[in-house]
Amino acid sequence: MSETKDTSPTEPVKPKIKHDWYQTEAQVVITILIKNAPKDKVKVHYGDRSLSVSSAIPDSDNEYSLEIELAHEIVPSMCTHLVTPSKIEVKLRKKEGLRWTVLEGEGSDENIKAIPQAIVDASGPQQPPKLYKKDWDKIEKDIKKMEEEEKPEGEAALNALFQKIYGEGSDEVRRAMNKSFVESGGTVLSTNWNQVSKDKVEVKPPDGLEFKKWDN
Repeated sequence: MSETKDTSPTEPVKPKIKHDWYQTEAQVVITILIKNAPKDKVKVHYGDRSLSVSSAIPDSDNEYSLEIELAHEIVPSMCTHLVTPSKIEVKLRKKEGLRWTVLEGEGSDENIKAIPQAIVDASGPQQPPKLYKKDWDKIEKDIKKMEEEEKPEGEAALNALFQKIYGEGSDEVRRAMNKSFVESGGTVLSTNWNQVSKDKVEVKPPDGLEFKKWDN
């Protein structure tokens, strides 16, 4: 008696796509690990307390779908998403400065620690991202200006100058400074590699002083 084979078509196995999340003071960031997702076929919808993401899956007839009832309210108009070759990143703007203990479902206020209002204000709540960025640019410029006004004097100023030259110089400049300083016992500091690379740099103590090498 022959066995009857099942010739009915098998359903294609849907790829397992993971997503994860983390948060900052003002945002909840969800990462969906879809590689090479076509940007024109990624759709994201934000609700006051919901998120919907759909995308075509490359090399597959299947479509990815993520539907989430969020634990807390968000500001839909300030939410964004970014499609990269390795993932889809969704940024949700928190409506309140709270630490989310869970992403989905009913968030428990009892275990949520409120973020200080000063931090929430500094992150620009209810403001477009561009205005928020400009505020921080101004702060950075003010700090830089204060640092420039604190000019060192004397030996400290000289050391600061050498550090600036070394930090901003080319590889040849740094090699020249290292070689001249070491071979001269700290009495010569040159930035001319063409000159110091030819021979050993001689010790040149200041006028009126004699260089003496101490034996151990």
